[in-house]
Amino acid sequence: MSGTPTLTGKSRIAGVFGWPVDHSRSPRLHGYWLRQFGMDGAYIPFATHPSKLEQGIRALPALGFRGGNVTLPHKERALTLVDEATPLAQRIGAVNTLIVREDGSILGDNTDGFGFVANLQQAQPDWRGNAGPAVVLGAGGAARAIVVALLDEGAPEIRLVNRTTRRAEEIAEAVGGPVKVLPWEARAEALKDAALLVNSTNLGQAGQAPLEIDLAHLPAFALVYDIVYVPLMTDLLKTAEARGNRIVDGIGMLLHQARPGFQAWFGPDPQVTPELRSFVLGG
Repeated sequence: MSGTPTLTGKSRIAGVFGWPVDHSRSPRLHGYWLRQFGMDGAYIPFATHPSKLEQGIRALPALGFRGGNVTLPHKERALTLVDEATPLAQRIGAVNTLIVREDGSILGDNTDGFGFVANLQQAQPDWRGNAGPAVVLGAGGAARAIVVALLDEGAPEIRLVNRTTRRAEEIAEAVGGPVKVLPWEARAEALKDAALLVNSTNLGQAGQAPLEIDLAHLPAFALVYDIVYVPLMTDLLKTAEARGNRIVDGIGMLLHQARPGFQAWFGPDPQVTPELRSFVLGG
């Protein structure tokens, strides 16, 4: 790794909007890449109350920022605050990446689905979206990005299972395609003939309630993917691995979703390596 970046009057600056933002690993992640490339730049956390989000985003061009990320709870609202949103961000209904263009306008994009798929492909290179039905647990912002990504990868059916059925139905109605909404009580039965199980909820995360699901109906060839990364090996992944299923942990989704933003703001296309994973997890 190169040394600490030197900040000059030509520094490229980006950051992340969140409330709170002190839990975010994005500054550590982007800081690693900035040091790796020896770049003249910085990535800053912006603790931004929802009432100040519009002011914060609109200030980016005036202050010479290249852009930034948007994290909880701001992703959906940010879609309404950018000058233009990519078709993908519009389909997902949320923005996680802001790019200040040459004319000072702000483009909103969503790279969560990209991060989800890139992590899956890196961990399991032979994975194919059309291998069979996918079961997605949850109906939050991450679930919506994941459903759109799986549809684009050719999933023949997505079984969307959530504790509040109405939220899942809203996603199905918004994105279209072969999305089947099932009640939470049917989550175990939904696994029959599935090729992929994704937990997009915070169940099983440190400090949250456990994810209770019986994997008995899940085929042995199915992949199990948990987007939770604290702990890295969740109970779901441990159980799946013990019964012979291939597994994918969640930290790579965070790392890969950051790549398009870093490239847009700073230039280089960074890579996700074992060293990066260890560094970010150590923060």
